[in-house]
Amino acid sequence: MIKVSPSILAGDFAKLGEEVKMLENSGADMIHMDVMDGSFVPPITFGAQMVKTLREHTKLPLDVHLMIENPQNHIKDFADAGADIITYHAETIADNRAVISMIKELGVKVGVSIKPNTKLDEIMDIVDLCDMVLIMTVEPGYGGQELISETIEKVRLLRAHALHLDIQVDGGINDDTIAIALEAGANVIVAGSYIFGADDKKAQIEKLRG
Repeated sequence: MIKVSPSILAGDFAKLGEEVKMLENSGADMIHMDVMDGSFVPPITFGAQMVKTLREHTKLPLDVHLMIENPQNHIKDFADAGADIITYHAETIADNRAVISMIKELGVKVGVSIKPNTKLDEIMDIVDLCDMVLIMTVEPGYGGQELISETIEKVRLLRAHALHLDIQVDGGINDDTIAIALEAGANVIVAGSYIFGADDKKAQIEKLRG
């Protein structure tokens, strides 16, 4: 099943509650929330309080992507705020298994993500412990970038290893790249400007299902 997780980073921050409800009504499967700390990636976005606030506006799963240093120090805050999935970056952690256990003990699904230049081999020993793997198809931090084609091979290799794993892709998804990502085995699609820039959000979400 193909799931679509629109990134609210592309929404209007002055009315995010309305934006989330609009996405729910347009057929989104979950809401992608990019948390950035200005250290692991240059921008700063929002923290657990935003997750808690938006939790009140939707029943959809909140798909929280931590692009932050030392995520282990903040995981409980995001779980308590209402995150349904917490994805951390393997590049920020020395002991992946400890962080995975921490997230699971809080009753939250766990995802691990890697940047475009990180080799898939670096997480292969722990992907079977995760509910989802996020393959960044652009350098994390900014929307509107072009998909890095070399990242798709990671999706293909990972799918061959894990037939039932949720494999998420994030970055550069549009009419030209969605078919490539789906063919390689991605089944959770993050898109921001592609969805928010469309007049018909529902139709745009449906396009991402192939």
